[in-house]
Amino acid sequence: MATSLMCKTLGAACLGLSMACASSIAFAIEDVIDTPSRPTELAPQNLLTDVVMAGDRFVAVGERGHIIYSDDQGQSWTQAEVPVSVTLTGLDFSTPDHGWAVGHSGVVLHSEDAGATWEIQMTGVHAAELAIASQEDAIAEMEQRVEEAPEDEKGDLEWALDDMYFSLENMQADLDIGPVNPFLDVWFGDDNGGFVLGAYGTIFHTKDGGESWQDWSPRLDNPQKFHLNAIAQVAGGAMVIVGEAGQIHVSVDGGDTWQRRESPYPGSLFGVIGTGRVNEMLAFGLRGTLMFSSDLGKSWSMISTGSTSTLNGGEAEDSRIVLVGNGGTVLVSGNGGETFREYVRPDRQGLMSVVPASGTDLLVVGEGGATLTDAQGKNLQ
Repeated sequence: MATSLMCKTLGAACLGLSMACASSIAFAIEDVIDTPSRPTELAPQNLLTDVVMAGDRFVAVGERGHIIYSDDQGQSWTQAEVPVSVTLTGLDFSTPDHGWAVGHSGVVLHSEDAGATWEIQMTGVHAAELAIASQEDAIAEMEQRVEEAPEDEKGDLEWALDDMYFSLENMQADLDIGPVNPFLDVWFGDDNGGFVLGAYGTIFHTKDGGESWQDWSPRLDNPQKFHLNAIAQVAGGAMVIVGEAGQIHVSVDGGDTWQRRESPYPGSLFGVIGTGRVNEMLAFGLRGTLMFSSDLGKSWSMISTGSTSTLNGGEAEDSRIVLVGNGGTVLVSGNGGETFREYVRPDRQGLMSVVPASGTDLLVVGEGGATLTDAQGKNLQ
């Protein structure tokens, strides 16, 4: 599969652009939001984009609204009841019972039974309406600033106001088409507080478990509205977001405020994880890019792995860190990320996410579905 199809951001962006071409496609979008995912025995073999642990249960999401779960360490899988058929891209559980999944068309799903059944909490239409209302508030504030500003400052403020009007018009045009913008990742700290984020700088925050959402994008320094691809919490409690064009944003107050960090890499970053040590993080993305920071992103060092494959997901457990990517790439470190050893799986199918399984084994998901491997990424069978 082409790189653009295996990277959540690029695939989602292309999807959004193609959906804007004709109004008839908007009806198709509504259809997949309103159509429950069909049961199929092939769900564990089809494209899966993310996998997490809900207590002792594995839960994975993928294309066509597929959500599957396993209670025997990935030996067998059960397909969940899901009310949509859109591609799902991200997944997180705050407790073994409460989980959230996000995906294309701005879908946010919630489960209260460890991933067995799901309900819709938000779609792209609602997300767009919230973003438009937020933009209108920002425009009103800017208009007031322009009115009160000295004459020598009005010019720059009026230029900024024009940009805000233009952005509002684009948002309204998107809403006329339908729910086109995808969410790409989700994170919840508990059953109440969480974030969903995605294409074109979209980020929303909830304080009540998804019953209501607030547009959080004005709190990030991202005027170009670059895609936001991944969010994580690292040891010590800090949160980090990475995205397109080397975007790195860090929060040390639970996500209320965010600081932009300088990145040594200007390309897209698709994932970020902690190492398990306080304030340490690894960010990764295109062309095998892997960066390490021990000070919450204030400084970075580049890690050479010998791989040029795009990296999509990772997991840290004690001193072992595993990263997975395109072309069947599995990178494993046994020394906390100082060095990595690469294994390329013979099938060369792209990998999107990984979690620890029994003993030192791994469960990887991606283009070929869910697969159990040994500690290096080699098939167990």
